[in-house]
Amino acid sequence: MLTDLLGLFGLLVVVLRAAILSFQTIAVGGITFLLVVARVPRFGQESWLHPATQLIRWSALALALAQVSFVVGNTLILTSSAGLSIGEALGANYVVAGVLAFAAGLVVFFWPRGRSDRVSPVFVIPAAAMIVSSVMTSHSVSRIEDRYVLAVFMTIHTLATASWIGGLPYLRFVTRSATDLDVLARVSHRFSRLAQISVACLFAAGLGLSIWYLGSWNAIYGTAYGLMLSTKLIFFGCLLLLGGANYFLVRTIGRRSNDPETRISLIRFAEVEIGIGLTVILTAASLTSQPPGVDLTQDRVTLHEIARRYAPRMPRLASPELKQITGSTKELRRRAEAEGLKLPSAFVPGTDPLRVNTPADIAWSEYNHNWAGIFVLLIGVLALLSRIEYFSWARIWPLIFFGLAVFLFFRSDPENWPLGPNGFWESFAASDVLQHRAAVILAIMFGTFQWRVETSRVQSALAPLVFPAVCALGGVILLGHTHPLSNVKEEFLIELSHTPLAILAVIAGWSRWLELRLPEPVRTRKSLAWVWPVCFIVIGLILIDYHEADLT
Repeated sequence: MLTDLLGLFGLLVVVLRAAILSFQTIAVGGITFLLVVARVPRFGQESWLHPATQLIRWSALALALAQVSFVVGNTLILTSSAGLSIGEALGANYVVAGVLAFAAGLVVFFWPRGRSDRVSPVFVIPAAAMIVSSVMTSHSVSRIEDRYVLAVFMTIHTLATASWIGGLPYLRFVTRSATDLDVLARVSHRFSRLAQISVACLFAAGLGLSIWYLGSWNAIYGTAYGLMLSTKLIFFGCLLLLGGANYFLVRTIGRRSNDPETRISLIRFAEVEIGIGLTVILTAASLTSQPPGVDLTQDRVTLHEIARRYAPRMPRLASPELKQITGSTKELRRRAEAEGLKLPSAFVPGTDPLRVNTPADIAWSEYNHNWAGIFVLLIGVLALLSRIEYFSWARIWPLIFFGLAVFLFFRSDPENWPLGPNGFWESFAASDVLQHRAAVILAIMFGTFQWRVETSRVQSALAPLVFPAVCALGGVILLGHTHPLSNVKEEFLIELSHTPLAILAVIAGWSRWLELRLPEPVRTRKSLAWVWPVCFIVIGLILIDYHEADLT
């Protein structure tokens, strides 16, 4: 039971940490927006203030609940695995930070609203407490050298993120509902200036933290921390592109405030900024679960090892037999106990000392990934062809997702139901199996909704948005996907191939979202119609070249 709990704990920590950072960003961003950007008294008559203040309150409450879950989960793990008493565990730094954020969230949620929906200046105190609680659980405070300098950088980084990304939902409220066009112009211009300052601070603080946490250039490509940091930089670049588009739209509002297309475009770009911004926050949550590159001086992956692993070669199209695959973890433990083997008393949480990948296991995994790549490549090619007038038949491409789902269902986890001895419900105890099952559901959702959209069998305006939403969500899930291996290098080499897939999936989803949501006259739509099929093609090619053994 404890082993299963440890296996799920890695995923749970990332999810809870991402939820905490997301709710904190939205709550603090909203307080900053209403106190700094929308500070003129006449704004108090605008209808968008009520949903804005409601979002702040409920985000604060969600932050408080997420912090409780995080503290309880960490405490259970420490008392169960490390032998600590509850009293000893409650003295940990994460508990103090959790209590601080919990109290701040409740203050914001239960603070009397008064006669208007305006935010009280007193909210600066709980907002500051939320920022402090986040910094307390970061790598900066846990370090001995340069702790205070790093804490300052982290505070600036967190506040800048909240001011920019956290303010975007409230800018959307204003853009969508403002009745006074002068209010719209002034608020959007003020937020644009705040966003520019936040981007500059975010870049400067992030650069300082990266120099401290990486320590050397080879940590960028040789450690999991460097990989996640590179992912953040890629999404940061996407946000800058979207922010640049919004900047020019805001300038247009100042000249032509009655142009509905400009207002709609600003809303659509803000939607995508919010989505990618939350993805960046998830990546930041993954970073907190990884040791900084400067601390991982051993077992770094070299460029030579990366080149040897991912040198182009023929895909594996033949599968080993099921009986050659290593049994499940529970079966291996039963076998070890029956043979009187002594299990190690300590091991890395989330891993199992009995689990060893045999050549047959590796071949099975490579076969799965390579064939999945063929499915995805075919989807991308047909989706690309469907954009051409003479290939309207290629709109059947969503049906390929059904074949991919069936393939993944049977092949992803051979030790579990329906092929293996583990029962249906028993199989969900493993975090990686749970994620694979979710991937199957996502593939079915892809196929169902998009085929109905492509063939005009559904008339709902929201139905076409299911495909890009699920696509972006799939990329987010893949970013948090864990591979519980005891070999640090092997785990990183696997992540090195999976992370680009997640990045491309997120870009594909949000480019499709913009294609559907932008006004017709915008030329950007025509370019976006080609972006996401190309992303699928590249994903397919990466999967076809996926390998878990070096080229010999």
